[in-house]
Amino acid sequence: MEREPGAAGVRRALGRRLEAVLASRSEANAVFDILAVLQSEDQEEIQEAVRTCSRLFGALLERGELFVGQLPSEEMVMTGSRGAARKYKVWMRHRYHSCGNRLGELLGHPSFQVKELALSALMKFVQLEGAHPLEKPKWEGNYLFPRELFKLVVGGLLSPEEDQSLLLSQFREYLDYDDTRYHSMQAAVEVVARVTGQHPEVPPAFWNNTFTLLSAVSLPRREPTVSSFYVKRTELWDTWKVAHLKEHRKAFQTMWLSFLKHKLPLSLYKKVLLITHDAILPQLAQPTLMIDFLTRACDLGGALSLLALNGLFILIHKHNLEYPDFYRKLYGLLDPSVFHVKYRARFFHLADLFLSSSHLPAYLVAAFAKRLARLALTAPPEALLMVLPFICNLLRRHPACRVLVHRPHGPELDADPYDPGEKDPAQSRALESSLWELQALQRHYHPEVSKAASVINQALSVPEVSIAPLLELTAYEIFERDLKKKGPEPVPLEFIPAQGLLGRPGELCAQHFTLS
Repeated sequence: MEREPGAAGVRRALGRRLEAVLASRSEANAVFDILAVLQSEDQEEIQEAVRTCSRLFGALLERGELFVGQLPSEEMVMTGSRGAARKYKVWMRHRYHSCGNRLGELLGHPSFQVKELALSALMKFVQLEGAHPLEKPKWEGNYLFPRELFKLVVGGLLSPEEDQSLLLSQFREYLDYDDTRYHSMQAAVEVVARVTGQHPEVPPAFWNNTFTLLSAVSLPRREPTVSSFYVKRTELWDTWKVAHLKEHRKAFQTMWLSFLKHKLPLSLYKKVLLITHDAILPQLAQPTLMIDFLTRACDLGGALSLLALNGLFILIHKHNLEYPDFYRKLYGLLDPSVFHVKYRARFFHLADLFLSSSHLPAYLVAAFAKRLARLALTAPPEALLMVLPFICNLLRRHPACRVLVHRPHGPELDADPYDPGEKDPAQSRALESSLWELQALQRHYHPEVSKAASVINQALSVPEVSIAPLLELTAYEIFERDLKKKGPEPVPLEFIPAQGLLGRPGELCAQHFTLS
């Protein structure tokens, strides 16, 4: 194809080829000229070619000029004795197939404008091919959706080579439709299986892209009265799985479990666990199937263990899951570093939630109170102002543990029966001990800490003290708060204020004269 210089020239040349192909079947070979521009290295030329292909094959789909049914090989049809119309439709469908494959490759183009345009063209083909299926229905009311074409789209989005987060954000709008959401979940399962089977070591980019797509899928809370389909349907059949929330929940569950069964990067574990309790578990058909992933994450330690315990806590309380090591795992997370890590606020928020039940045994609550009190001896002031009310709340909830502060003849420091090295809270002998650490903190150098530790000297109030405002407290905030405090008024040191270092000059001379 002879091209005029510049993008405008390419646009006019492509426009002429487009009009020729749509006007006469004898000009069908001009399609090759259009497809050739899709291979260009010039960004603007590619964009013009994508727009032209979108209009060309969109029109052919609407006019029914592409072969419908199992597509035969091009060579077999061209050498056969079938009619010219059939040969044309088979030949043009092969060109459409080539166009779709190239658009799928362009989803990985360096230019985002090209990616976005290719995605838009492919989704237009999905909509048109769904409305004008290229396969024959097997029975009346058979649900037809262009699965292979749509799988090409999802495969391009879940690239193993590059970050597709920006393009995936554009794809989110299609997930609002029931049919595209349902088939996105199914396609994601197939793509994950294919990529993990092809790569012994799956690139991190693929896991990040997959998580971005999966986390964007959100199911409706209740069965919709009217389904919202991207591919327009004249009527809905009750036999279509895509129209039922129950089937969406099954697909959602399969999608997440097929993703989480693999060994993920540690950074991705944290991202998944942060949304598990409110975005994944409530939408699963069988939430207890997440137990394997959560226990595996719990064994990783640190922040991951804490976040995994959050999911396990939900399964225990809402789905009757048996997990006897839950509180032992939580107890094991209490070490000196817990006051210094960036997830401190989340840790104590969740710990407060986990220990909120009044049905917990006294020995268990006593073990947590004692462990926290022991750790408090070396904690910074900002952490102490939060952990001391936390310990007092535990004593308020569990009166049986108040023996820890009402033991006047309790053990001395060198005879404390509590075993801080014991991993099992049931064997720590905390209930035999006392919270002498809180009495020691009453002599803390910071007056607010000393005041907070002195609360145990009086009867504890019935209502608990909310620790929510204290969770994010920092050393900088304490310092700023101390600076803003007004100091006491100056105290007069003598009855008549001095007017100068040695009094008035006249008085000084008079005193000197008298003395002489």
